[in-house]
Amino acid sequence: MRAEGLSEAAIQAFAYSYRELVSGQSGMISESSITPVDSLPDLDTDIKSKITRDPSLLQHTVVLKLNGGLGTSMGLDKAKSLLKVKGNNTFLDLTAKQVISMRKEFGLNVKFMLMNSFNTSKDTLNFLSKYPTIISDPHLELMQNKVPKVDAKTFLPAEWAPNRHLEWCPPGHGDLYSALYGSGKLDALLAEGVKYMFVSNSDNLGATLDLDLLTYFAQSGMPFIMECCRRTEADKKGGHLALRTADNQLILRESAQCAKEDEETFQKIFVHKYFNTNNLWVRLDLLKELMDARGGFVPLPTIQNPKTVDPQIDTSTPVIQLETAMGAAIECFQGAGAVCVSRTRFAPVKKCSDLFLLRSNAYVINKDNVLVLNDECKGIAPIVDLDAKKFKLVQSLEAAIEGGIYPSLSQCSKLKVSGEVYMTGRNIFKGNVQINNPTKEPKVLPPGIYENTTFDLSNTPGLGPLRVCNVGTIPFDDQKPGTSGLRKKTRKFQEGLYLHNFVQSVFNSLLNNDVDLSDGALLIGGDGRYHNDIAIQVIVKMAVANGVKRIIIGENGLLSTPAISAIIREKGPRWQKIFGSFILTASHNPGGPDEDFGIKYNCENGGPAPENLTNEIYEITKTISNVKICVEFPHIDITSTGTVIVPSNDGSKQIVVEVISSTQHHAELLSTIFDFGKISNLFQRSDFSFVYDCMHGVQGPYAREIFVNLLGAPDSSLINAIPKDDFNGGHADPNLTYARDICDIMHIDRNGLVIPSDNPSKIPCFGAAADGDADRNMILGRQFFVTPSDSLAIIAAHADVIPFFSLQGGLKSVARSMPTSGAVDLVAKRLNLNLFEVPTGWKFFGNIMDSKDIFGGQNFNPTICGEESFGTGSNHVREKDGMWAVLAWLSILAHYNQDISKPFVHVEEIVRQHWTNYGRNFYCRYDYEGVDKNKANAVMKHLISSFPNLPGTKFCDNKYEIEKVDEFEYLDPVDGSISSHQGIRILLVGGSRVVYRLSGTAGSGATIRIYLEKYENDPSKLFIPVADALGDMVTIALAVSNLVELTGFTSPTVIT
Repeated sequence: MRAEGLSEAAIQAFAYSYRELVSGQSGMISESSITPVDSLPDLDTDIKSKITRDPSLLQHTVVLKLNGGLGTSMGLDKAKSLLKVKGNNTFLDLTAKQVISMRKEFGLNVKFMLMNSFNTSKDTLNFLSKYPTIISDPHLELMQNKVPKVDAKTFLPAEWAPNRHLEWCPPGHGDLYSALYGSGKLDALLAEGVKYMFVSNSDNLGATLDLDLLTYFAQSGMPFIMECCRRTEADKKGGHLALRTADNQLILRESAQCAKEDEETFQKIFVHKYFNTNNLWVRLDLLKELMDARGGFVPLPTIQNPKTVDPQIDTSTPVIQLETAMGAAIECFQGAGAVCVSRTRFAPVKKCSDLFLLRSNAYVINKDNVLVLNDECKGIAPIVDLDAKKFKLVQSLEAAIEGGIYPSLSQCSKLKVSGEVYMTGRNIFKGNVQINNPTKEPKVLPPGIYENTTFDLSNTPGLGPLRVCNVGTIPFDDQKPGTSGLRKKTRKFQEGLYLHNFVQSVFNSLLNNDVDLSDGALLIGGDGRYHNDIAIQVIVKMAVANGVKRIIIGENGLLSTPAISAIIREKGPRWQKIFGSFILTASHNPGGPDEDFGIKYNCENGGPAPENLTNEIYEITKTISNVKICVEFPHIDITSTGTVIVPSNDGSKQIVVEVISSTQHHAELLSTIFDFGKISNLFQRSDFSFVYDCMHGVQGPYAREIFVNLLGAPDSSLINAIPKDDFNGGHADPNLTYARDICDIMHIDRNGLVIPSDNPSKIPCFGAAADGDADRNMILGRQFFVTPSDSLAIIAAHADVIPFFSLQGGLKSVARSMPTSGAVDLVAKRLNLNLFEVPTGWKFFGNIMDSKDIFGGQNFNPTICGEESFGTGSNHVREKDGMWAVLAWLSILAHYNQDISKPFVHVEEIVRQHWTNYGRNFYCRYDYEGVDKNKANAVMKHLISSFPNLPGTKFCDNKYEIEKVDEFEYLDPVDGSISSHQGIRILLVGGSRVVYRLSGTAGSGATIRIYLEKYENDPSKLFIPVADALGDMVTIALAVSNLVELTGFTSPTVIT
């Protein structure tokens, strides 16, 4: 425990419990040793009428909420206090608002604390950041301790090699006292004059700071008061208050401390009348005295909880978890007391029936942000008894409430639901109502008033094609999405429920993040690769099962990645707004049954899911046990546009599936960004020729619509323009290695050098290529290759020729990925533009673009962004856009070639003039693909281990000296997040550099990428071959990394 950094107070408390265990004490409290408590002072009748409230006590009081629980029994994987209970208000919202209201009313700083666990701390603090006056309190968080699980056989610390985390457990909420003492917060509170502490569970919204009770507690002089309620039949299995006969001391007896022979008397509510609400009042000064006297802990009775070390494996090692209850401290304080309170101060949420009640109109929020009974309930809360099996999990409850509006309970005395029943806000319950569904399928309760009745759903129609089936599954251990989603071999996605697991994990994550799947629409499309058609049908069936009511699919399942972003952002009307999209693509990776498949999720802003969402998705994939699917939902014909409406058999709901044109929305958006008239005029020039390689990816239909139909280019200018599920056996990656069809036409070899031609004038003036999902681009002139880094810089330098920028006052910001050359930096400096250097991954650009709209920060738009990996775009969408880049270059060519009487200005001339103006960043990337992952990691480890020795090292006859080495780390200027380990940089004196990265987008194996860059502004050296300029850099890169020796690769797979 010391090695884990636990306090001496926590260690002594555990030692006390452990001694009780090994000494053979059972912790049982026999009926013969106690006397029932016959009566208690009543808060409402005995105290409130006799007390004069003293608001000055508030400045000496702290409110503490126990917030260590995840609510796993209800299917939650985050702090239960973050569960919404009324409208958009969570438990924490209401508690925070109550504290703030009381501070404002009395003008006093009522202190507020949370006892968090390691499981709840991060989520809770992030959530409370919206309450600055709460989050700023240095005492806000009290961390719960942890204790070892004890081997039930040996009484030694339990060991569990598969997961060492499971060797520990929380010590129960009795840990409150040790946590306060051991953390130093008890002393700190006392030093600030805080004398009284009110403690309650975070899920009990009835437990508010009552000023009458605080005054009574202060005036009584008692060290400890427990709030109790009268037991009912519903409470008979819970703990109760009692008097220990030996010394007439109040004690708390829990069910785990009751012997079997005493259970009958234990459950007699007329004998043991009061139970502990876990609302406690503690004198902190007297708590300090007690703990000092006992050596730093409170001697609480031990509860021995038998478990297995892995709760999900019944056959794992049997253990004993030693726990304590904070209410049991009542026996440790001489003179402790108890007060009887009404049920309004005890409204915890332990199961979905409780949550159903609070979310209904039986409860309302008053002006003090306190949840109180609706006046129509006349002071008595309805009893709700939902089927424990069908409504065990919050997800099951929410799936059963259509539209998120709960039935009316304000005039209901009792509601009992048996079986799986779907309900709506149009169900009004009055009096005593029972709803039965004995069938095996869910039934929708028809709208109407149900008063003092039993209603049977046996003979009502079911949901038919909309019936949800819950299918058991087991997790896969390799579903961590990268920056571009989840990519694996196609056969992996065809394995069992592999695809289903990931899709369900996405839906679960969205629901956890309060995305209303029933509101708006889900978009589905992809690059047309093998297995897309089957995957689309699976996603449709699962979307319906998870509550999606409107689904939009691209014709033939085809939607380019930038088009999907455009449709999300632009398609209306607002009430059908797209909340997100599944994109079925592995981008530039090969396709086919033996090649790669991929899936990623884009959010409502049109951009890729942020890292916090992908991390949550991954965590869910590791524990998922169930997927939802409507197996009877019909197959959707996606080969033609149109709308299909699929109703349920009972007519209670319907699903709308719309198949839309793949190209329309993207083409319309681009036509507003660029001057299509000027580009069309370029195509009319007799001395201009053009060729575009779609590489049999999704770009074919878009190229035909935009270049041929809208701009007037000849159909013959398109090559490989028919999408194929295996990209015609090719590798749809637009670079010098794989896009050989267009490179040969443009007479450019694999190294970007000229292929001689007998008749250069017959070579097209301009060429371009797209990858499988059309987000990447390659730009070519006649016998001339434009590097992506130069392309980005030149587009930025000519942004004013594009209406999207000129009509918005000009380009404002540029951004590049760290490995991309610094060519655009020179443009930014000269034009006084904002410049951002970010990690690889388009999501980082998205934050910059959304700085104002989503984060409420500075507006950096219009923005142009780019990556060295052939990705370029602007803030018109939240993905890189290959078509946008080509149209940008056509706009630049059109600008220089408006006068048909003058000689044609070619791509090479524009680039060379740019180098003359700004200097040249000689740049090259070496890709080593398919490297064994262990060998690839060995290269990176070698580089990192060499950091201390590299600075000052000289190479190539002392021409180059290493100035600095590091791993790139990015502090996001928009959301404040930090991205570490983003690539190793070798920075040389004079500005040259070498960068090493491991790519996370390959479907199998690893890709080591080495980026080589050298800046030159000597006019006599601007036009030498790249290989000559970077020869020394290659030597340095290989020498420093030991790549050849560690991997066996003697040459790169691809040179760009």
